[in-house]
Amino acid sequence: MKPLPLPLRVAAGLAVTTVERARELPRQLTGLPVTVASQVLQFSMRVQQHVTELAIKGDDVLSTLRPVEESPSWATFDEDLPDEPSRNGHRQDTGRDTSRDQAEDQAEDPWAAEEQAIAEEEEAVEAKEAAPAGVAGYDELTLPQLRARLRKFSAAEVEELLAYERDHQNRASFTGMLARRLGNLQQPGEGGR
Repeated sequence: MKPLPLPLRVAAGLAVTTVERARELPRQLTGLPVTVASQVLQFSMRVQQHVTELAIKGDDVLSTLRPVEESPSWATFDEDLPDEPSRNGHRQDTGRDTSRDQAEDQAEDPWAAEEQAIAEEEEAVEAKEAAPAGVAGYDELTLPQLRARLRKFSAAEVEELLAYERDHQNRASFTGMLARRLGNLQQPGEGGR
């Protein structure tokens, strides 16, 4: 048998291929949006990478022309910040700006270190005595911090904390929590809940 002419064979092959592709078309159309989206994302990421590479190369070149700043304008250090008042209105001495001066003074006078240690200890004792129910730093406590400590207090201590809170800051969330705890402690048979 003599083979069919080449153009006829190519046309038959093309017709079969067209039918096969037409059958696969519905399956390919469902995946088309995902394919297009992923190709767009890939292209945008490549563009971003190229832009970043160009910026890095530009920074390298320009850094040779510009002198390096000793401290950048955006950098702030603890020593540069002013003392801020605490929540209760009293200034906090953070020791940021005076610690170096105190260290130099103490190096010159050995008795200064001892006097400072005694003064700090006395301040700590006074602060603890002034604190309600012996809770040092009560005014700086957050609600969750106070809640975590409440189970350790007796009814008298909770009552003292409640009176202190009402006399000083009178924060509604604190007074409500302390009043509920005091009520629970004063209920007969449920004092330790």
